[in-house]
Amino acid sequence: MGSRYGGMKQIDGVGNHGEPIIEFSIYDAKEAGFEKVVLIIRREHEEAFKKALTNRIEGKMQVEFAYQDMDDIPEGITVPEGREKPWGTTHALLACRNVVKEPFAIINADDFYGKDAYRVIYKYLTEEIQDDAYAMVGYPCNNTLTDHGTVTRGVCEREDGYLTKITEVQKIARENGKPVYEDNGEWKSLPEDTLVSMNFWGFTPKIFEECEGIFSDFIKKGIAENPMKCEHVIPTAIGQLVSEGKCSVKVLSSKDQWFGVTYQEDKPGVMARIQEMKDEGIYPDVLW
Repeated sequence: MGSRYGGMKQIDGVGNHGEPIIEFSIYDAKEAGFEKVVLIIRREHEEAFKKALTNRIEGKMQVEFAYQDMDDIPEGITVPEGREKPWGTTHALLACRNVVKEPFAIINADDFYGKDAYRVIYKYLTEEIQDDAYAMVGYPCNNTLTDHGTVTRGVCEREDGYLTKITEVQKIARENGKPVYEDNGEWKSLPEDTLVSMNFWGFTPKIFEECEGIFSDFIKKGIAENPMKCEHVIPTAIGQLVSEGKCSVKVLSSKDQWFGVTYQEDKPGVMARIQEMKDEGIYPDVLW
């Protein structure tokens, strides 16, 4: 919904021809070998996405929509009256359970991950992935912060290249060039190279089955405790599966720089960096 950004940042143009970040992501994914893209959206936004994005890539990639419907919840549960906030990224993942039938990567639409990230996840998906053996692309925390406010990140712990724990940490900011986070009203430092998840995951369709139970348990409790704002996110779901020994997650790294548009103030910097990459020939002036 882009409440902090002030609009639908997923399709807000950042390129000189009005390209949103997701269009560069799709371009990078196609270059890496992906052939199909599923856009998980609210049904009422379909026409806006078609106009801003899918009409431009028609014939270049197979495109489908999956709809994150507020009413797509377990039987016997009612959406609280007046609630508008979606149920979170775990619910968004489940929204494509009837559309995606093959190994896949899932990303945020408003994050720029870099070409290398798509290459490493595609290699994993085509050569290594198995049911219950997943992957994620991680980034150093300091490379994922904005100068215009706080962000939430999945802080990761790993051993021998595999994820051992992931904790959703809210209110991470940059202070004097280094990451800090708020903990019960106190600001604490976070090592610059702390590995964080930016919601770039590699899964098989088995993940839908594993997350359905997790989401069902969550929503019953969440509606009772925080009916207007409760949400469940993918890092929390994966953290639970890892802690219960139900899956392994290989941690892949990318040499590219992440950037995104959390706040409206982020946009000029993102636009400048996109143009630099076009000027350097990393992207053509007209993508397609």
